[in-house]
Amino acid sequence: MERLRWSFYLTVMMILVSGEAQLVQNFYAFSCPAVEAIVRQTVLTKLSQTFVTVPATLRLFFHDCFVEGCDGSILISSPNGDAEKDAPDNQSLAGDGFDTVIKAKQAVEAQCPGMVSCADILAIAARDVVLLSGGPGWIVELGRRDGLISQAGLVAGNLPQPTFDLNLLNWIFRKNNLTQTDMIALSGAHTIGFSHCDRFAKRLYSSPPDPSLNPTYAQQLMTACPRNVDPTVAVNLDPTTPNIFDNVYYQNLVAGKGLLTSDEVLFTDPASKPTVNDFATNSGNFGTAFTAAMIKLGRTAVKTGNQGEIRRDCSAFNS
Repeated sequence: MERLRWSFYLTVMMILVSGEAQLVQNFYAFSCPAVEAIVRQTVLTKLSQTFVTVPATLRLFFHDCFVEGCDGSILISSPNGDAEKDAPDNQSLAGDGFDTVIKAKQAVEAQCPGMVSCADILAIAARDVVLLSGGPGWIVELGRRDGLISQAGLVAGNLPQPTFDLNLLNWIFRKNNLTQTDMIALSGAHTIGFSHCDRFAKRLYSSPPDPSLNPTYAQQLMTACPRNVDPTVAVNLDPTTPNIFDNVYYQNLVAGKGLLTSDEVLFTDPASKPTVNDFATNSGNFGTAFTAAMIKLGRTAVKTGNQGEIRRDCSAFNS
């Protein structure tokens, strides 16, 4: 046991000294061994209050990692409205994701002050919401530090858009060292959550409507999202099992029930169609690909060692 302890300390110290972007399992084994249990309890409490906790927290993790890396920069609040969360592409992020991380951080700080980064807490919470909604689990690599930059101007051009075709999707995921298979697997997060009507209205009200849409589904969407509907109105991304993390998202794509253009294109483009068919018929393959992609996503441009800081408050840089 003592030998394992010193081996672990040596590994962590090498990372701290080198400052290299490396993450390890059980990073807080001795500095905050209960961290994952503390975060899990916070997620459970939030989930008992609202299911929105699940898609909100998972989407928050994606949006954080795609801009400046997985460093908690999405969590910063600015009195001037110029932080990352204030960018147009982030204004639709549900507050329950932020609340989950902030409350988890407070609970962790009560037991392990100054030890655990907000970025790591977000990564753990993202895993937990998937697992607690019926999806697969995985061991979260830890050791991230919180970033020192959060600017609204850095967001544009770094997040996938609902109108993207396969080439654009591959391009923006490739920037984060993610493959096409990773991208298709991560798109499966749309098995939960919702989207506002204006994100897909053009598919319904162009002339003619998008032919890749199942006609019955299109009529249902028109009923839910009539022209000039209130912009706050939203519909489920998965019309079949919206509160279960499963592979039905891909079955919906096969049936022409992908809500966004960037969803349905995964089935209509011959280059990605075989993977969609595979995930639609084999939930195990989807689960394996999703967990592998989440681990890779979690390594995106991380700060470790002496980079960044360990924030005391996830919404503000240390003064």
